[in-house]
Amino acid sequence: MSRIGKLPITLPKGVEVSVAKSTVTVKGPKGTLTQDVDTAISVEVKDGIITLSRPTEQKRHKALHGLYRALIQNMINGVSTGYRTEQELVGVGYRAAVKGQILELTLGYSHNIMFELPKEIKLATTAEKGKNPTIIMECADKQLIGMVAAKLRSMRKPEPYKGKGIKFVGEQLRRKAGKSAGK
Repeated sequence: MSRIGKLPITLPKGVEVSVAKSTVTVKGPKGTLTQDVDTAISVEVKDGIITLSRPTEQKRHKALHGLYRALIQNMINGVSTGYRTEQELVGVGYRAAVKGQILELTLGYSHNIMFELPKEIKLATTAEKGKNPTIIMECADKQLIGMVAAKLRSMRKPEPYKGKGIKFVGEQLRRKAGKSAGK
């Protein structure tokens, strides 16, 4: 059996899970999430414990078994505690400002970038003197917050020489030596 797929999921207090045909719905204090599950994988909820099972030992079924177990676990963690990402803008003149669900970025281009965020994401920015500006996002959906964070990072990836760009807080960048260090 799949090592991840065979593990049972215990429900924390305040989280409800309902299964209808091939759709799993998770409700909690942070919101509601739904996930369509492949018809080959069966989801069972009993006494606050969720178990997933597969019909055969085919490679495809094994892969789906672990995948859907991890997705359901992420949904339960999201509606109970939520997910948070922090990104910092490293560079002279790099700024971020929030206007409702629109993030205005100044990243050294000839124009400011207006980035509209989904309504599920809560956004905040901090700009302290002597520190890099920080973008803080919170959401119940791990997939959504990861996708938005990756899209933000792609607007100005950290470059390897000076480290300028948008990076995650605590991320270790691989740095290169400049031209003079080669001689």
